[in-house]
Amino acid sequence: QVRLVESGGGLVQPGGSLRLSCVAFGSSFTIYTMAWYRQSPGKERERVADITSGGYATYVDSVKGRFAASRDNAKSTVYLQMNNLKPEDTAVYYCNMVGPDYWGQGTQVTVSS
Repeated sequence: QVRLVESGGGLVQPGGSLRLSCVAFGSSFTIYTMAWYRQSPGKERERVADITSGGYATYVDSVKGRFAASRDNAKSTVYLQMNNLKPEDTAVYYCNMVGPDYWGQGTQVTVSS
């Protein structure tokens, strides 16, 4: 069984930055692509970014140039650096282990002045 634990969410003003972390417990973390999703009230869950085991990342258009995914396989951790945050980035952010389809509990990100 795999457990994913996200952290790093919070309240930030527009234009600010946050870094989310997701630690994987009990898995062969290094072999899987990891993804970040977000969901805001009344909207479907949206895939924001993913990063392969080798570190290649892709992004949804709305966050390109502002968000950066990275991973530290030695720490079984994936990160999402979020810069120039906008109110429309407000959501609960989840990490996902692609393939086995494990999910974390989510971390709230609120962008507001």
